[in-house]
Amino acid sequence: MSVSEHKTGRLYGVGLGPGDPALMTLRAVEVIAEADVVAYHSARHGRSIARSIAAEHLRADHIEEALVYPVTTETTDHPGGYRGAMEDFYTEGAARLAVHLDAGRTVAVLAEGDPLFYGSYMHMHKRLADRYPTEVIPGVTSVSAAAARLGTPLAEGEEVLTILPGTLPEEELTARLAATDAAVVMKLGRTFPAVRRAFETSGRLPEAHYVERATMAGERTDELAAVDADTVPYFAVAVLPSRIDAPRPERAPEAGEVAVVGTGPAGPLWLTPETRGVLAAADDLVGYTTYLDRVPVRPGQVRHGSDNKVESERAEFALDLARRGRRVAVVSGGDPGIFAMATAVLEVASQKQYADLPVRVLPGVTAANAAAARAGAPLGHDYATISLSDRLKPWEVIARRLRAAAAADLVLALYNPGSRSRTWQVGKARDLLLEHRSPDTPVVLGRDVGGPTESVRTVRLADLDPAEVDMRTVLLVGSSQTRWEHRGDGQQIVWTPRRYPED
Repeated sequence: MSVSEHKTGRLYGVGLGPGDPALMTLRAVEVIAEADVVAYHSARHGRSIARSIAAEHLRADHIEEALVYPVTTETTDHPGGYRGAMEDFYTEGAARLAVHLDAGRTVAVLAEGDPLFYGSYMHMHKRLADRYPTEVIPGVTSVSAAAARLGTPLAEGEEVLTILPGTLPEEELTARLAATDAAVVMKLGRTFPAVRRAFETSGRLPEAHYVERATMAGERTDELAAVDADTVPYFAVAVLPSRIDAPRPERAPEAGEVAVVGTGPAGPLWLTPETRGVLAAADDLVGYTTYLDRVPVRPGQVRHGSDNKVESERAEFALDLARRGRRVAVVSGGDPGIFAMATAVLEVASQKQYADLPVRVLPGVTAANAAAARAGAPLGHDYATISLSDRLKPWEVIARRLRAAAAADLVLALYNPGSRSRTWQVGKARDLLLEHRSPDTPVVLGRDVGGPTESVRTVRLADLDPAEVDMRTVLLVGSSQTRWEHRGDGQQIVWTPRRYPED
């Protein structure tokens, strides 16, 4: 056979499952039996979990390649640090396997769980798969094994399952645990104290389970809160199972609470992780029906929708639910503290009968911030936020505040500019502002930002047409320093410099 006709060997990434040899797939057993070379990773002590799982299928004539990690959790004097040491190790390991493949030998790289799921095999795959014929044999993951051992659904219906490495920064873990429906945190061991704190801070600790060495000798399951950190090995996971049909804890009346949350200007892209978590954990959702429709329906939750003009009644209803031990989320659009439900709830909560009831406010992306981001950066300097609605305050007060803000040369964010029953305020505000601003002052009209009918455009203050403004529109009126530019790509941007000129 000529050199050009020489056939290379075939590379296999063989998933062995979570530990019990009986959970290896038939294909995994076949590939190991056919292989000339069996490779596996181990720490410097030389014991390989992957090899122990597949031990009964190894032959005396198998060529074994032990890929021994240079470091695990200890420090290293490698000039590139831990990452540099591992990169060199994977490159050297791939070169060792390439020698066998070039000689026409079939190489099976053993991997606990699934080869391409947080496994060391993937580093061989990335270095070799583009040069040699390759096949990956999937395996049962530790995630599936843990759920099976707990005997509880991991995720159901439209629930989102999040897989997290425990090595993430604690704040990142906390945010992701708060935002998801179900989760599995892997790579525990020395990360366990931070992982446990993340569960506690996110409010998910009571739901969390612990599974150690699933399907292996020494398997253990427990409630996460009950586990001693000093006993946790690397091969352990923390599990937040499905919330659907899970028993909701009975709470004493004093355990109820009200959280007022902002959903941002539109759909789920605008939700913060904290808000997602509170909405998922709530027993009851209370709010204007339009805003409730933005929140996914979850089994077991009770939704209480109402009209937009009954803020005080809605607040009192939510607080009364919480007095009975319910965990209540009052759903508001935008940011709940800006012309929205936070004030209504806190006003009612100041009454004596609610004095001991926990009430918290979670921020949301405001309509002004959303419209400003779409337009550029018109709120880049000092600005004032004013509602043009005279339903709760006299127009004389609104006009006085507009004049003061305009005289101070502040950018203005104007909320509630008009509705079917209020059609004259925008024109009045425009005429008043023209007493202090140039007719060429840019005005951003942001309508339904983030929604299906989003429209963001900029007009001159003198050309502002009240007929084009409704309750779903926010107006951003520039100061004397605000710039309105047309860029080469056809984009229009509006921005206010951070530096204000000296008098």
